[in-house]
Amino acid sequence: MSGLDLLAPDQRGLFIGGKWREAEGGETFAVYDPADGSVLARVADATANDAMDALDAAVAAQADWARTAPRDRGEILRRAFELINARADDLAELMSLEMGKPVAEAKGEVTYGNEFFRWFSEEAVRIHGRWMQNPAGTSRLLTVKKPVGPCLFVTPWNFPLAMGTRKIGPAVAAGCTMVVKPAELTPLTMLALATILAEAGLPDGVLNIVPTSNSAVMSKTLMADERLRKVSFTGSTPVGRLLVKQSADQLQRVSMELGGNAPFLVFDDADVDAAVEGAMIAKMRNMGEACTAANRFLVHADVAQEFADKLAARMGRLVVGRGQDAGVDVGPLIEEKAVESVHQLVTDAVHDGARVLTGGSAPDGPGYFYRPTVLLDVHPESEINTQEIFGPVAPILTFTSEEEAIARANATEYGLASYVFTRDLSRTIRLAESLEYGMVGVNTGLISNAAAPFGGMKASGFGREGGFEGIEEYLETTYVALPAG
Repeated sequence: MSGLDLLAPDQRGLFIGGKWREAEGGETFAVYDPADGSVLARVADATANDAMDALDAAVAAQADWARTAPRDRGEILRRAFELINARADDLAELMSLEMGKPVAEAKGEVTYGNEFFRWFSEEAVRIHGRWMQNPAGTSRLLTVKKPVGPCLFVTPWNFPLAMGTRKIGPAVAAGCTMVVKPAELTPLTMLALATILAEAGLPDGVLNIVPTSNSAVMSKTLMADERLRKVSFTGSTPVGRLLVKQSADQLQRVSMELGGNAPFLVFDDADVDAAVEGAMIAKMRNMGEACTAANRFLVHADVAQEFADKLAARMGRLVVGRGQDAGVDVGPLIEEKAVESVHQLVTDAVHDGARVLTGGSAPDGPGYFYRPTVLLDVHPESEINTQEIFGPVAPILTFTSEEEAIARANATEYGLASYVFTRDLSRTIRLAESLEYGMVGVNTGLISNAAAPFGGMKASGFGREGGFEGIEEYLETTYVALPAG
């Protein structure tokens, strides 16, 4: 078994109430290979009525699932964790086919994404309230944690497995049922995950998956229903704003992991080689198609040329090609318009005075590829500094003081991830307190971890995924007043 063989033909449909079925009317949509634009598979195209069937199934399963013992919920996640480990190679190949990332990197996502199942399998048995006297001593205060109820998860295309496990893991642990709308561009990995969770013993109706080519209609339909109690979305800020507005009518709980514009600060006392290594991770993970990707490289003027030359040398040696081919470092971007958007940002930056040290164009031939690119002398007002690049391009700007670096780093509506390279402990503390970001990586280009609370502030959203905080997004608190006795 490998790649597409993970999914039988009937498992490319809708997964509702523990059963695979066609969409209403039998409609399907195509999933494409970004390496050459060919059709990989056709998947059932859910309608609004199909979505309501999925919510009906989730609502029907909610009460029994909430009463299921925490240990039993945790054991299901643990069995799924073991099954994913056993099929890691096949899942990585499937992910590489539909999303484009190299197989080796896809294996890394399987490991990372699967860790959320292991983490929350252990957190399921640690849900607890508290017991205390009231200050006057006249009564006792008891708090009880309860699952929030049926959830809607809207996941993005760039991390097809991990963005699902990051939401499904805590929901399962907390006792919530769910409807998952995977990204239209990459639904296959999520469908494969459904087969694994069913095999692990997840009861029918707890997880329902409805791929669709019309996400807006589906979300609007589901969110208009008072039975839906929670929405978790990972994606663009404009869509996030719309979903928050839609949630208002039913006062649904919302978690939003939205866009980013991550600064990567390199100070004059930094280990430049370590900073370059960190930059390669922070920029090139997932071909730069990540909300945590370093978007703006703010480098002290005294080390800017050295950093830029070394980064360009590393980026220039990367091998671009089909993700399933041996020796490939950089796969295709997700679709043609992504290549066009990235190239337009590069073109505008060059027009504003930036110098191309490596890359700067798309190679000839089929597929949605773009060469790893380093730009130096980028003008602060260039559009590339205000938009999420979502591609393998590193624009470098310079600064001369800590105050200037902080001001430039914070000069954005976004506040998800940031990176700092310095050997000054006092500066590290000042930056951690001054940078307006939910996450700060110090002398590292990799910050994502299942044990840590992932999330941002400002226009990058609210709520946290992972860590002790992650399960709280799926729990309500009931306070019980008891007489003193």
